[in-house]
Amino acid sequence: MRTEPDAGLFITLEGVDGSGKSTQARRLCAALEACVGEGRVVRTFEPGGWEGGAPLRRLLLDGTAQDPRTELLLFLADRSGHLRAVIEPALAASKLVLCERYSDSTLAYQCWGRGLEMDFVLGLLELCGFVRPDLTILLDIDPDEAARRLAERGRADSIEAGGMDFMRRVAEGYRELARRDPDRIITVDASGTEDEVAAFVEAAVCRGRSAAAGWGTGCKT
Repeated sequence: MRTEPDAGLFITLEGVDGSGKSTQARRLCAALEACVGEGRVVRTFEPGGWEGGAPLRRLLLDGTAQDPRTELLLFLADRSGHLRAVIEPALAASKLVLCERYSDSTLAYQCWGRGLEMDFVLGLLELCGFVRPDLTILLDIDPDEAARRLAERGRADSIEAGGMDFMRRVAEGYRELARRDPDRIITVDASGTEDEVAAFVEAAVCRGRSAAAGWGTGCKT
């Protein structure tokens, strides 16, 4: 964790497809801006949340990359570009970065979901030297409920269409990651209404931010 007084803060939002990440990221971004000031919060996402990332996002979500290792390497290439173009400059400018999906997604989807060896994936992540989040909010939801939400939303991308067994493995991967790193990953029940989940997320972030000097002073959320 970066503890320099003027350092930025890096928060990630994780969860299976259908857990409500985009909705909660939008609401959390507004709450954080009200707390720390407009212009100090950068909301972004993976894959593809940077100039030049759109082709990689299409490759990942349209089913072109069917081999698990190819998929993994495309995700890592996207993250590398995303960090250099968006996340690292924002943190260097002492901003708060809120990112939908990051390295925990890689572990949950590629290791638990696709079955790649954990040591192999962890080794690549370490070699890449990616910035570690200060705080991660895991939106935990029953995979069957997540699938129902996705069905209501319409056409699924290639990852969302992996099937219920795949989704259950990913959900268990997330839960295991939270058990292994409870100081960074805060689990929030995402099965409630949008307002209920937003309140839980904001409370969890305010608790977690207390570890980072200079952030959250006077926060009322």
